[in-house]
Order: sequence, then structure tokens, then C-alpha cells
Amino acid sequence: MPGTDILIVSAANTTGWQVAAEELAGSIARAGAAVEVVTAEPAPRVRTFMLTDFVQARTARVAAQRGLDRYKPRSVLYCSITAALLWPRPGAISLDSIAAENRPGRHGVWQRQVERRRLAEAPLILAWSEHALDPLVGRRPETVVVPVPVERPETAALERDLAAVTYAGDPVKRRLPLVLDAWARTRHGDETLIVTGTDEVPETEGVQSTGKISPEDFRRLLLRARVFVAAPRREDYGVAALEALACGCMLVTTPSPGPYPALDIARALDPRLVSDDLPAAIRIALDDPLPGYAERAAEELEPFSRASMDKAVAERVLPRLLS
Repeated sequence: MPGTDILIVSAANTTGWQVAAEELAGSIARAGAAVEVVTAEPAPRVRTFMLTDFVQARTARVAAQRGLDRYKPRSVLYCSITAALLWPRPGAISLDSIAAENRPGRHGVWQRQVERRRLAEAPLILAWSEHALDPLVGRRPETVVVPVPVERPETAALERDLAAVTYAGDPVKRRLPLVLDAWARTRHGDETLIVTGTDEVPETEGVQSTGKISPEDFRRLLLRARVFVAAPRREDYGVAALEALACGCMLVTTPSPGPYPALDIARALDPRLVSDDLPAAIRIALDDPLPGYAERAAEELEPFSRASMDKAVAERVLPRLLS
């Protein structure tokens, strides 16, 4: 189907990036443009961040060239900065954060240098949040905030029979031991913390593990939970925390670095729940919740809706990429 308007190149490093590419493609199609998606082959696991990014960027380059040859697009959109590092043709970039922040020191020796050139050459940056480019020094590229949408579930909230839920897909990055220690120090009676996303959960009183579950099952848990607990070492976009807010959970989180849009929302909703003192913050959420928290969270999440994404794509992205 040659002559498409937009070709999206997805590195497909994670489920989150696959969802991001699908959401972008859907938004572009709803705006009336022809769009195709090419997805890189899964990259093998390697030992270092430097090599990981190179392998993923190389597979994305192969996918991009395949899409260019087949679809002859008017414009290309790379879904992640990694997908753009070795691009065969300049294009717009959709990103949650940049290597200048998440690849410090030796971990990003080559990525940070190439990244600066790609950001300067890109006709447009689609940033997932307002702070995605904060670490960038010097001239800023033309940027539009286009977050991956987080929608409120159509199902009404269930009985809030669960005290707390946490997500620990990467237990080290999510600082699961810190969360478990905080829970052990603050739980009362038969209160239970549900840990999702990993099987690496020690047997502990008051803690249950679901292992890896589907996004639908994860949201069903959130609809039953009173509190979502997060303590990431750093956070790029943090879709789990945003989904927790959308499902009516109170967000208790450490003030972690990174773009982390849910952090600003959490502070606006109840600053008492953003603290390095996790046990105290969890107890406040369970024992002294502010009234109207869920309703105010819904208002704060309006910029992250699919309707807001579609407006940005139709009014600010496509006119720039197809002009």
C-alpha cells in the first residue's frame, strides 16, 4: 500500500511501547490520515545498557527501512528515542524521556551524543509529558505534548475491599524491598498489600502476589484498592500510577526523579501522600483520606485522555508532519 501519510516505527521493547504505537496509529487514523506501523523484531538480552540500546536501535533501523521500502511514507514517526538512534531517514520522535537523564555516566556514552543530533534533526518531538525534555541542555526542538492516553474504566468502581496495591514489574527499579518494608511497619490487623507484575515476592504476612497479570485484571484490582503504593528509583512515564489514579486509588509515592507526570498530580491532590516516609504516608491515606480525591483525580487526568491526544495529533502534529 505505497504512498501512506505516516509510517510509525516501533521498537517494541516493552508492552508499553507497543501500546504507545497502537494508540498513536489509532489517533492518526481518526484524524483522517493514512498510517502504517512497522515493528522491530524482539532484541536479544545483552549485558549492558550501551549494547542493549545499540541492538534495539539496530533492529528498529531494519524495521524502518522495510517500512520505507514498502509504504513510501510522506513522513516517519519513531516511537521511542531508541528507535530513532540509528534511523535510516529523519522523522518525528515520540518519547517519554531521553538518554541525558536515564542513561547517566558510562551507561549512555554513545546514546547521549547521538540523541542530541537526532533531537536537533527531528521535525517534531511528541513528548509524553511536560517534563520529558527537562534534562536537555541548549536549544529545544519543536515539541508537542502527546501523552499515551489513560482512560477511566467504564466499569464502576467495585467495593474497596483491598487496602493497597503495588506494581513491581522490575523489582529493583520499583524498589520492591522498600515498599514491603514500609508495609510491614505500617499495616494494621488483616490489611493486605497486593503485589503485581512479578513472582519475586518473599512470603510475608499481609502480602499477596498475583505474579504477572493482564492489563484488564490489573485494572480490576485497582478498582478494588484504596491505595496504590509506588517507590521507583526514577520514573519515565509511570502508566501504572496514572491508571491507579484513573481507577480511583489514592497514590502514595516517593518523590522520585524523572518526568513522572503522576507525581505532580499526586502532590496537587494530597501532598501528604508524597513522601520518603512511606509508612507514614500509607497510614495517612488509609486512615485520613481527603474527601473528593477520586473526583479531583479525574479532573487532573483530563489532559491524558484519548480525546486530548486526538486533539493534539489533529491540530498540532499532522499539520506539521504533512505540510
